[in-house]
Amino acid sequence: MATNKLTHLAAINLVKAGKKGRTGDGGGLWLDVRAPDRAAWVFRYTLHGFSREVGLGAFRDVKLADVRDRAASCREQVSKGVHPCDQRVADEEAAVDATRAAAAAADAEKITFRFAAEARIEAKGAEYRNPKHRQQWGSTLAAYVYPVFGDRPVSSVTREDVLRALQPIWSTKPETATRVRQRIEVVLDYAASRDWRSGANPATWRGNLSHLLPSTKKTVRVQHHPALPWNRMPAMMEALKMSEGMGALALRFAILTAARSGEVRGATWGEVNGTTWTVPGSRMKAGRTHRVPLSAAALDILAQARPFWRSNDPSALIFPGEKVGRSLSDMTLAAVIKRLNKGDSAAWVDHAGQPVVPHGFRSTFRDWCADNRQEPSDVVEKALAHAISNQTEAAYRRGDLYDRRAPLMEAWSSFCVGAGAGNVVSIRQARS
Repeated sequence: MATNKLTHLAAINLVKAGKKGRTGDGGGLWLDVRAPDRAAWVFRYTLHGFSREVGLGAFRDVKLADVRDRAASCREQVSKGVHPCDQRVADEEAAVDATRAAAAAADAEKITFRFAAEARIEAKGAEYRNPKHRQQWGSTLAAYVYPVFGDRPVSSVTREDVLRALQPIWSTKPETATRVRQRIEVVLDYAASRDWRSGANPATWRGNLSHLLPSTKKTVRVQHHPALPWNRMPAMMEALKMSEGMGALALRFAILTAARSGEVRGATWGEVNGTTWTVPGSRMKAGRTHRVPLSAAALDILAQARPFWRSNDPSALIFPGEKVGRSLSDMTLAAVIKRLNKGDSAAWVDHAGQPVVPHGFRSTFRDWCADNRQEPSDVVEKALAHAISNQTEAAYRRGDLYDRRAPLMEAWSSFCVGAGAGNVVSIRQARS
């Protein structure tokens, strides 16, 4: 097959003359003259019994040597059974995709880790149990991550970046560090789903950071909240009864109901119906509604708090803070105990001599139940609003054992306020 029949000068003269027609260069390459100074290169071929042609560019835009290279490429494609025109479409689409990918990569370089984190928090806002949980997400990242790589492109965050953020707190604040790592991982997964980054997630634990950081479960001893021995509970309640202020009143209510501090501080009058306090799932740690049987002593505390309910608004807080519409802080309840422990030596301490804290009274209640009551553990766990860890068991056990919890909470309250506390003997002591 003869090729390269045309010279550059001959091609120019044909185009200038402008005589309509085609002149072959050989090998399927043709110069198609349409008018003076108006011509194009065309490649003609036959494949599977059909003749077709594909344009290779305008004469003024493509040099003779370049168009011959294009023709040679077309001949190679035909020899492989591929239509050059189809290949050109595929090449053009690939070029468009590459351009788009390059543009997306350029845009991703402008998206910082901080921007991705805030976008993820906003996108999943409805899933947070309460505003505090959402605020904690942002505050932990702001405290430990943003100063390290918050302003870096999320597409370029590496394992070394993650380690620089985690290592300073991994041993000193293991629980916080674990949460921070999980949140970094979530943000980077979110960024990948938005095509803001690609590749493996550098914050994953298994098979990644697990080789570089010690396991907090194996190296950190669980620190329990200091809890008052149960036999000192009546004296503690008497001391709290002599304390003034909304904080002391709320703490007494928390003790009598074995509730968490946050559940009590956020309690509203609309949640109380007769002798039942119903805490909505949005304010519960497990995310499920919890009914609390109110003992006579707990109802008495509500009666003491009722004069502060001046608006009759059911959404009003039972134990309001000093600022209108604001709840008490967790520190307010802790401060009540600190005031009682002022002096040369703390009076209200756990078995190890550590000053007790509000959350520790839930452990005090649990210990009292174990030593003095015969209720099954599931009744006590329901009173503490603990979730059942076994998912299969949880699926079948849907009742809240309210009727069985009511006499338990009445007995606990009677013990706390001193009814019959003068001669306390535990079941364990009696058996021995």
